[in-house]
Amino acid sequence: MIRLLIVDDQVLVCEGLRAILSTVPEIEVIGVAHDGAAAIEKVAALHPDLVMMDLKMPGMNGIHATRAIRERWPAIYVLVLTTYDADEWVFDAIRAGAAGYLLKDSGREEITAAIKGTVAGGTHINTNVAGKLFAHVRSGSSQPDSSIIEGLSEREIAVLRLLAQGHSNAIIAERLFLAEGTVRNYVSTIFSKLGVTDRTQAAALAWRHGLVGQDG
Repeated sequence: MIRLLIVDDQVLVCEGLRAILSTVPEIEVIGVAHDGAAAIEKVAALHPDLVMMDLKMPGMNGIHATRAIRERWPAIYVLVLTTYDADEWVFDAIRAGAAGYLLKDSGREEITAAIKGTVAGGTHINTNVAGKLFAHVRSGSSQPDSSIIEGLSEREIAVLRLLAQGHSNAIIAERLFLAEGTVRNYVSTIFSKLGVTDRTQAAALAWRHGLVGQDG
């Protein structure tokens, strides 16, 4: 059972999500919060597996709350749910440690898949967000330091590409015909070489360097 905390300043959004997810037997909504500070208090009291986090809220926003939660409880995932798909808030959420990004017009199946996939270790990025994120970093005037990616082996790049597409270690192992433990070792090595601490940061670098969408 996945224990879920919903954080959004709009009561109707919270209740709508609770109603939608109440029909999913693997997910239990254990609470709601309407701002970042309340979210941190609820996390401390309820210890959810995943927090579904809005970004723009009064008081403490979702970026600051995400960062605080990830620093204090690194085993708890934060999945962003936002209406904003093309601004700096998304990049700040990446830096804060969010594990995925949904838009509020996502359907029940996508929301459910994102929740389950995130807890399983995947990285879910809404198609619109991913496309605009990719376009943004590719159109930037400054070029990324290619030496960072060049330090990875061919196999590590293959693992990183699948990781950036949102796949869990189990799926990556299946795709590359490796043991899941071997994939975990590759992921740890990739984090070390890239200087990142989680899958979302590694995925962001993969997008920035154009690894996602390439053949292979």
